[in-house]
Amino acid sequence: MNKQIECIPNPYQSEDNKLCAKSNNEAYDFHKTLPGYEPTPLFNLGQLSNQLGLKGILVKDESQRLGLNAFKVLGASYAMALEIERILNFQNTSLTYEMLKTQGEAIKEMTFVTATDGNHGRAVAWCAKHFGCKAVVYLPKGTSDFRFRAIQQLHAEAEITKMNYDDTVKYAESQAQKNKWVLLQDSSWPGYMDVPRHIMTGYSTMVEEFIEQTSEWPTHVIAQAGVGSFAASIFSCFSKTNKPKPKLILLEPSGAACFFNSIAVGDGQPHLTRELNTIMAGLSCGLPSVLAWDIITQFTDIFAICDDQLAIKGMQLFAHPNQGDPLIVSGESGAVPLGFIYEICSNKNYVSMKNLLEIDSSSRIVMFSTEGDTDPDLYTKAILQN
Repeated sequence: MNKQIECIPNPYQSEDNKLCAKSNNEAYDFHKTLPGYEPTPLFNLGQLSNQLGLKGILVKDESQRLGLNAFKVLGASYAMALEIERILNFQNTSLTYEMLKTQGEAIKEMTFVTATDGNHGRAVAWCAKHFGCKAVVYLPKGTSDFRFRAIQQLHAEAEITKMNYDDTVKYAESQAQKNKWVLLQDSSWPGYMDVPRHIMTGYSTMVEEFIEQTSEWPTHVIAQAGVGSFAASIFSCFSKTNKPKPKLILLEPSGAACFFNSIAVGDGQPHLTRELNTIMAGLSCGLPSVLAWDIITQFTDIFAICDDQLAIKGMQLFAHPNQGDPLIVSGESGAVPLGFIYEICSNKNYVSMKNLLEIDSSSRIVMFSTEGDTDPDLYTKAILQN
C-alpha cells in the first residue's frame, strides 16, 4: 500500500522560462471578450487557516468558470482562436470573440479533435459551439457517463474508447491526421508544441485575475498535475513577477504520479507510468507533457504525491467549512491540495515534511480548485463518506 504522502525536493531547478510565445496579457484580453466572461472568485479560508496555524489559505474557485465547472476553457478557447487565426491568416487584427464571429462561413468548415478525461473535452466542445466549428472528442475507458453526456450536450461528437488516457491521445492524433482535422491537445511531444503552449498561456489568465483580486502575495503555491500543463503555466507565472518567488509544490495522486516517478528515476527525462489507479480522473495521466516537463523541472521546489483519501478529505473540507469560511463545491482533482495541506498541518507524523515544505505560522498558501462536481455521483459519495 502506498504511503499517504511523500515529498522529494527538485534536483533540476534553474531560472530559464520557455512558456509564452505570446504574452499572458493577450490571452487575458481575449478571454475578457468571451460571452459570459467574469473572473472566478478568490476565497480566503480564514477560519481553517487559524485552525491549522497558517497565515492564510487562498482558493481560486474554478467551478464558476463560464458555466463549465472547470478551468480548462481558458486554454482551449485561446488555443482554438489562435489556430483559427493561423488557418485563416488574419492580418493586423486584435484577437477577439467578435472578430471570430465575423468569419462564420470559413470557421464552419473546421473540425477540432481532442482526447480528454472530461474537462478539457467539454471545454473544446464549448469553444466549437460558440466559435461555429465542429468538435470530435475521444475519452478513455472508465469515463463517467455524466462527463460523456456533458460533452454531447454541447453538440460535439463524442466517443469513449477502450484505451487508457495516453493511448486515447495517440488515437486522437491519428484521427486528426487521417481526417485532416485540427488536433487541440493539452499535452505536448516532439513535433507538437505550439497548440499546447498556447493552451498553457491561456491558463495564465487565472494568475492575472488573482493578481488583480488581492494584494496578498503567497509564500506557497500548490498545483496539481496530470500531464502538467496547468501546473507549468501557474508556476511559470508566479516565478516571473517582480515579487518574491513562492515555494512551488507539484502535487499528484500516488496512483498516477508520472512526474514524481520520473524524477525518482534520476536521469532528468520524463517516463511513462503504465499502471494508473486513482479516482482523480483529471490527473490520471501516465506521461508528462514534454513542454510542461521542461518548465516544471525548472521552477518546482517540491514534488509531492498523496493517496486518493486526501482528495476525498479536501472535498469534505470544502463542502463542510468552518463557520465563517465559504462553502466551495470542489471535485476530486480540485480538492486534493486542501486535503494535502490539512494532513501536513494536522498530522504529527508529518512534522518533518512540514519543515521540508517550510510551512509555518507565516505561510500564506494559494491553491486552485480546478473543478466543481464534474462527476456528481462520485462527489456526493465522497462528501458523505465517513
